[in-house]
Amino acid sequence: MINNLKAFLFDLNGTMIDDMEYHLDVWFDVITNDLGGTLTKAEVRAQMYGKNDEVLTRIFGEARFKEFDFEAISKAKEERYQQIYRPHLDLIHGLFDFLETAKEKKIKMAIGSAAPPINIDFVLDNLNLRDYFPVVVSGGDVTESKPHPEVFLKAAHLLGVAPEYCIVFEDAPKGVEAAANAGMKCVVVTTMHTIEEFQSYSNVLMFINDYTDHRLLTLGT
Repeated sequence: MINNLKAFLFDLNGTMIDDMEYHLDVWFDVITNDLGGTLTKAEVRAQMYGKNDEVLTRIFGEARFKEFDFEAISKAKEERYQQIYRPHLDLIHGLFDFLETAKEKKIKMAIGSAAPPINIDFVLDNLNLRDYFPVVVSGGDVTESKPHPEVFLKAAHLLGVAPEYCIVFEDAPKGVEAAANAGMKCVVVTTMHTIEEFQSYSNVLMFINDYTDHRLLTLGT
């Protein structure tokens, strides 16, 4: 599907681990109970993309939060998320074997995620994944969030791979759009969004439920 494939770039939440429902539950609790918001859970779900400060700003407006307020809210939110998700922390089915195969084929790998470093470290360290990902680009490493391509372009640059030789793995429309804006093809993991939500994107190679999908073997051919 891509001649001379050289790199896989992975989003994290919903793409490597199936944890978005846990984030949704915590965000809904923080927004409605802690901060007095009146959004439904479906409305919170629709706003759950980008950095934490961007989520809060979209919902409450720029004037609501001072810098120290946001930092405290964000830290508390992530600590709560990690506490409830930790017993369930695991890679999406088939991903470990997929990473092993990619490593054997000398395909370079990186993470490009809006997640804060504390959550990326939580996953990489607890699941012993550091050896697979020499490059990690977090929300704290970029100035522009998805659908801006900065996170994927930076990851590709740090790997030393041109964008056209990368495949992005994503679970969200904004991430697929970011990959398109970076000139990259994309595989979509359908953990949280329906296939219909991606119909406007021409860079999607395939939709998968997990990493046991046999079509993944055709990547790079």
